[in-house]
Amino acid sequence: MDKYFGVETIANQLKSLGKEWLSAWFVNNYIQKCSMLCQDSVSSLFGDVSMNTKLQNAVSAVVDWRLNTALVDTSRALRQAEWFINDGVSRDSLPVRSCICWMTELPKTYAPLTVYFTAVAFLHVAYRISRTGFTDDLMDVLATIAGQFVSTRRHRSQCSSELSLSQQPTLSATDLNTSELVELLQRSAVEHLTTYRQLVAQDFGSVGTIVTTDCEALYAYKHGEYQRCLQLSTQNVHTLLYAVCMLRIPTLPEFIQLLDDDIVSLTALTLIVNPKCRDRTDNVGITQLTLSLYLMTQCQLKLRHSVTSLAQTLDYIEVTQRRHPADWTLDHLTLKLIKRKVLTRLSVF
Repeated sequence: MDKYFGVETIANQLKSLGKEWLSAWFVNNYIQKCSMLCQDSVSSLFGDVSMNTKLQNAVSAVVDWRLNTALVDTSRALRQAEWFINDGVSRDSLPVRSCICWMTELPKTYAPLTVYFTAVAFLHVAYRISRTGFTDDLMDVLATIAGQFVSTRRHRSQCSSELSLSQQPTLSATDLNTSELVELLQRSAVEHLTTYRQLVAQDFGSVGTIVTTDCEALYAYKHGEYQRCLQLSTQNVHTLLYAVCMLRIPTLPEFIQLLDDDIVSLTALTLIVNPKCRDRTDNVGITQLTLSLYLMTQCQLKLRHSVTSLAQTLDYIEVTQRRHPADWTLDHLTLKLIKRKVLTRLSVF
């Protein structure tokens, strides 16, 4: 500070401020305001802080409350971050510059989000390849994800870039045909999603129920492994049926390629009826429980399970319908769809 600030006057005023004044300032201007965010049993403690012991107890209660809720708040922020990644990749079409930005910045927030982004990026590339073929732009994106950024675009016949996926296969753009490359990307994406689920379950499993095999079950169903899918989905339904909170599976184009025709058609119908219905994030996905029930039901029908087994599944569906909020449109439409499938089969017996 220069001489115009009256340094000596300021210094003399500051000298009169001791621990007592500073402590009172923190209590009156910060901690009491924080306590208003707490539950009543905590905030009410500040009604009488006339003694040091009472003040210490009140402050300790605020600190304990914050420690207990911080993990919940972080978990909610993580769900929002996942949505930003899904929406950003889908809308932005993932140019190389954005890809570099995501991969550089995500580790600074929560390292496993890089694994999640990689999975979404693989699905995005697979989705675009299935529609436009393996272009030079997509080749550069894959090279970037693999850590081998191609600064100058080259034709596929001249490309020496290689994509290293989780199973460590090495391929160039000419090694695989389009369908093989899409399959490889989808499989690697599912592996990354499963790894991400496991990492998140370790960090946040205490504040929410997280199953880690939902994507594995989805992939097994897509490839006709119905017994494997049924086993995983049944376990997930039992785990999630009465869970307080659970994750959502997006139905954006990147993820919808993993779903079957019925879900794809159902999603398309919601858009035809009301194109704005997907403005709410709750309508751009279904819960892990809804997905697990759907897969479980489909596998039971394909494997021709007994009336008793289908009746039990019908009970699960009805419980889930009651537990999901009424405005979760896509969840309820999916549950109605599988309920009708079960009732139709039961009417045959």
